[in-house]
This record gives sequence, structure tokens and C-alpha cells, in this order.
Amino acid sequence: MLLPRKEVPQLELNLINDTKWKLSAQDSDTFTMIVFYRGIHCPICKIQLEELAGKLDKFKERGVNVIAVSSNTEELAKKTAEEWKIPELPLAYGLTMEQAREWGLFISEGISEKEPEQFSEPGIFFVKPDNTLYASSIQTMPFARPGFDDILKMIDYVKKEDYPARGESEVLLEEAIA
Repeated sequence: MLLPRKEVPQLELNLINDTKWKLSAQDSDTFTMIVFYRGIHCPICKIQLEELAGKLDKFKERGVNVIAVSSNTEELAKKTAEEWKIPELPLAYGLTMEQAREWGLFISEGISEKEPEQFSEPGIFFVKPDNTLYASSIQTMPFARPGFDDILKMIDYVKKEDYPARGESEVLLEEAIA
């Protein structure tokens, strides 16, 4: 389980522009926001990423680096970029199920021909420049995702108030494991 204020797993993935993306190489003023999405088969992901693409400038103004990540193949990720209205959104592909689990994402089995055999469910992670987790939102299914306007307001508040990461306590976690 990932905890706020603790280091996150390293992540290195291919981008659709034939370059590599490394979390450790990110140089953000505030956060790197990693948006894990289900894949091209998901119409809700399309809505979410198109909304995000339309707000990229607002995130950049706040010092936030943004990337969208899926377990899609290179071919499907490039098709996603062609078919969805996300021209400036950095799109990474090839997330393994092991990597998804390291990040605490839920894994689903495909239930139709349109879905891959396995894929990760959505999650949004805010990673501080020191590679520690600030906050996350993880879901077991595609519905009811956080809105990006709310996320932008959260970032503004966090910066203005120097609000610390929360949810970091390990006391009950240790007791639950014992």
C-alpha cells in the first residue's frame, strides 16, 4: 500500500512519440500528476482525458507535470491519440499488471471482446518533486472520477496554505497487518 509522504515506485514507460518517460526525471514545481486510465476501450476514459487535455495549460501554470498511462499496447495507445481529442496530452503505454499493483491499482478481467484480457482500473496520483506521494484517488471501476476543476482548486489550496499530505499514519495499518 502506498502511503502519503513515502516514496512511490519508480515508473518508466514509453510514450507514443517514441520517447521514454521517467518519473524520476520529472522536474515539477508542485506535483507530477499521473492519470492511470483503463484504455481505449473505455468511453469514460475518453471523456476524462479529453477534459484533462483541455486543461493542461491550467496544470502547467500551477507547476504540475501531467501524464496519462495505460496498459494498452503501442498500437492501441497511438490509435487513442488519433481518435480522441488529446493532442498535447503526454500518453504512455505498456503499464504491466505488476506495475499497476505496485501503485495499488485494481485489476479487472475483460468482460467483452472490446476489453483486453486484463487492465488496470483508474487512479490519479500526485507525486511531489522528491518522489513521495502527496495524494491519490484509486477506483475499482470506471465511474465517478474526481473532476479536474476540483483538482485544480485542491492544488491552489494546497499551495496557498502549504497544506501537508494526509493519510500518512501507519499505526492502524501495522495493527491491521499483525
